[in-house]
Amino acid sequence: MSEQNLRLLRPTPMELADQPRLPLGRYLVDNGVISQDQLIRALEMQLRLGAPIGELLVAEGWADARDIQFALAQQHGLQQVTLHPRTGDDRLLSTKSAQFWLHHGVVPWMRLGSTVLIATSRPDRFDALLPEFETVFPDVAPVLATETEIAAFVASHFTPDLARAASARVAGKYSCRTWDSRVHRYVGLCLPLLMGVLFWAFPLTLFTIGCILAIFTLCLFTSLKAAGFAMHLATHGFIAAPVSPPPVSNARLPKISVLVPLYKEKAIARALVKRLSRLTYPKSLLDVILVLEEHDHVTRDTLAQTDLPAWMRVIEVPTHNGLTTKPRAMNYALDFCRGDIVGVWDAEDAPTPDQLEMVADRFAHADDDVVCLQGVLDYYNPRSNWLSRCFTIEYSSWFRIVLPGIAHLGLVVPLGGTTLFFKREILEQLGGWDAHNVTEDADLGVRLCRAGYRTELIETATYEEANCRPWPWVKQRSRWLKGFMVTYLVHMRNPIELWQDLGLKRFLGFQAFFLGTLGQFLLAPLLWSFWLILLGLPHPAADMLPPHVLNFGTGVLMLFEVLAIGIGMTAVSSSNRRYLIPWVLTIMAYFPLGVFAAYKALYELIWCPFFWDKTEHGHAGSECETI
Repeated sequence: MSEQNLRLLRPTPMELADQPRLPLGRYLVDNGVISQDQLIRALEMQLRLGAPIGELLVAEGWADARDIQFALAQQHGLQQVTLHPRTGDDRLLSTKSAQFWLHHGVVPWMRLGSTVLIATSRPDRFDALLPEFETVFPDVAPVLATETEIAAFVASHFTPDLARAASARVAGKYSCRTWDSRVHRYVGLCLPLLMGVLFWAFPLTLFTIGCILAIFTLCLFTSLKAAGFAMHLATHGFIAAPVSPPPVSNARLPKISVLVPLYKEKAIARALVKRLSRLTYPKSLLDVILVLEEHDHVTRDTLAQTDLPAWMRVIEVPTHNGLTTKPRAMNYALDFCRGDIVGVWDAEDAPTPDQLEMVADRFAHADDDVVCLQGVLDYYNPRSNWLSRCFTIEYSSWFRIVLPGIAHLGLVVPLGGTTLFFKREILEQLGGWDAHNVTEDADLGVRLCRAGYRTELIETATYEEANCRPWPWVKQRSRWLKGFMVTYLVHMRNPIELWQDLGLKRFLGFQAFFLGTLGQFLLAPLLWSFWLILLGLPHPAADMLPPHVLNFGTGVLMLFEVLAIGIGMTAVSSSNRRYLIPWVLTIMAYFPLGVFAAYKALYELIWCPFFWDKTEHGHAGSECETI
């Protein structure tokens, strides 16, 4: 490029003085892109929302991104350029990190003599970045490119770095990626052999010890559920709190980015776009990112045939060391987010239309240490069969009763995998998600608490598809239980440090949740033996345990079941779930499926701890549209 062309790229002050800079909307009206009435409506919306008028017009479908870029070029007297991935000067790009270029929406395009041409999509912000360039570039000049082109340009040049960082954002001491697979294989060979020898030599003793452990872990989980239920009753009574509309707030709405990880989702992708289009949050402040793996041709081909709105875009995650997990994909996409708040939805999710307004309002009024909001998870296909009914009862009990109670008590909140919203700055400080943990949500909930932050529950629901087939249910539950095992082992590497970080109350709550959850499934066959006492039959450990211990264990088991029924009844008492009340009485027959899942999880913990057993969606049929 010649010096003459450079002068065309950067008009002189005299040339700019001869051409007064008009508002962007005026160029768009003069170019015939929008009408005067549309401009007036857009300016009124801009005063209320604070969004750039170009982004607002594109989000409303009144203008195309290319029209906005052409008008910006006219307004600022800049040359439009097209950024092609895999081109450019790596030496220029290496002067700053990929995160810097993505955060500011700029990128060095090429060098002309002593001048470096910087591509930007927001020329109005370019002068504010000049101090950042002074130490690395002697002279810079802006050129105009789209935000999408800039992101793709950065991604293509920093692919190895971004892919590697996505796998290791979390500090090593909080991650399971440092586990030695050789140790796992050694344990996998020795542990079954050792247990077999002990059982052969001391069968009754081993059984009795197992019964004691089973009673202990059941006590832990029963105490946790009872505390959460009691807190709910103290604040709401026996009726589940209805979802209230978001209060009116005078605070300016923030931009919200929502990550939606997709993997081999042929059946769900089109329905997802339809469901998210029901959101009432201003589209100019909404940034929905569909995150998919670069080798996932199924989802890519499906999305290629789907007309995505302007507020929805696709990010492809490059492979690295063969790791394909949801948390790694979200870690990669985190750098490409544009919002101050980052949320997570799953592929099959159907959030209530006003959900993001509630999120924005709660963050605006919450204390500074509240950095995460967890919404209510529910199911849109509870009528599919008995399994989906019980799954709905279980979710209602946990997300509408127990978890809010735990949060009110100030205990560690094990997050659900969706309908989560974070302050982006804090999420980045914590390193995002552990890419190797298959329940990255529960792990992140613990790390938030250890760092001194809090999670609050919000009364807005997201509806998902309940697994209504036994084997897929077992596969999904085994992934969750394996993740709980991983999370517990990681954070208990140094129990004293964990105690110091959490404090006594939260430390005990941590033990109650993880040991209680895992114990009630892994040791369930031993717990079932206590039903023999109620039937008037002798217990196998009667010769080794005193009667009062056996009676205590039976009492705790009965209390646990009665508590589960009471919580379930309360949880489904809202008007649209009352038809599930009779099915609450069958919940005892539902949880034994979790025993198979628990031992599948234990096997995978030893032999393939990072394996992600994906849940298949799209089996609910048309029910997903009738929420």
